[in-house]
Amino acid sequence: MLAALFDSPPLLIMLVGALVGIASTLVGTFLVLRGNSMLSDAIGHAIVFGIVIVWLLTHRQSGPVQILGAALTGVFTVVLTELLVRTRRVKQDAAIGLVFPVLFSIGVLLLNLYARDVHIDTHTVLLGEIGFVWLDTVTLGDYRVPQALLSMGAMTLLNAAFVGAFYKELKLATFDEGLARALGLAPGVLFYGLLLLTSGTAVAAFDAVGAVLFVAFVIVPPATAYLLTDRLWLMFGYGTLVSILASVSGYGLAVAWNVSIGGMMAVMTGVFLLLAFLAGPRYGLVAQWRRRRGQRRLNEIRTLAVHLYNHEGSPQQHEENVTRALREHLLWDDAKARRVVARSRERRLIERAGEALTLTPAGRELAREILEPGRSRR
Repeated sequence: MLAALFDSPPLLIMLVGALVGIASTLVGTFLVLRGNSMLSDAIGHAIVFGIVIVWLLTHRQSGPVQILGAALTGVFTVVLTELLVRTRRVKQDAAIGLVFPVLFSIGVLLLNLYARDVHIDTHTVLLGEIGFVWLDTVTLGDYRVPQALLSMGAMTLLNAAFVGAFYKELKLATFDEGLARALGLAPGVLFYGLLLLTSGTAVAAFDAVGAVLFVAFVIVPPATAYLLTDRLWLMFGYGTLVSILASVSGYGLAVAWNVSIGGMMAVMTGVFLLLAFLAGPRYGLVAQWRRRRGQRRLNEIRTLAVHLYNHEGSPQQHEENVTRALREHLLWDDAKARRVVARSRERRLIERAGEALTLTPAGRELAREILEPGRSRR
């Protein structure tokens, strides 16, 4: 089974894409909930600076030192951003827009000045090429395993271990930082630990998928999950599912249309976000429209009940509590009046005898609750 996996480039490409998505979702969920999702974009670009600095110091293009150095650069990016924010001269979005272009441009300049002949390509860092991950392999036992699969598998396990170990603390620090600080949970340390893992994930992913697809996976699957549920643990589940589906469907469509695999995977995350935005069970546009329509229909039924109750027992009852009077008093056309009467009868709130409309005990009680809201609580 393992031999079949490692001998199948399509499976390896989809697996690496899914692992990038899962690892990114684990850290990106908290960034999205904190409103700091664009920090991932800053980190994804600023790691070029860290990669070049580590190469200048160690002359190594890959390995744990490279990952750690670039990850620390991501944290350094956030520290600089917060220092600018604390001056109260700029807001966070402007601070991010100032810091990461500076670090990225310095990294590009250093790359062109001192590492011109080294295989560190800014285009590869930003865009990557996931279609070639199966070519860069290492030997483990009897198998040749893609390095991207090993690095992303390790980052996925590390991120999962961090989230699992500090789940309650991260949850509290995300939703109530003040309470977390009062309880001595050090939310700042947790946040920087999260950013360190985010930077490490970016570095591990850049050679396979590039920074752009990494940013898409960090932000879009958690945002899609946020539209589908209010429960944190379910957000991880939905985000993981979206990542897997985007990787599989993105690869299939890229092959069918002969386009960029990484680009199509990013597009598919957007497609799933659009579907959640439109058809989400709670926050989707269709669900909101159905709720508004249901509330509007309920208001019409309540209006009819109050109208009938106000004229019940009065000398004008036989003139007012009839279907044709609704057009004059409630400004309803005949079709709407018939629909509201039909729905009210289905709910057994009114009875109809010819044109005459009378309230049932349930309809009368509904009208009283509307007109005397405090009566039932006394």
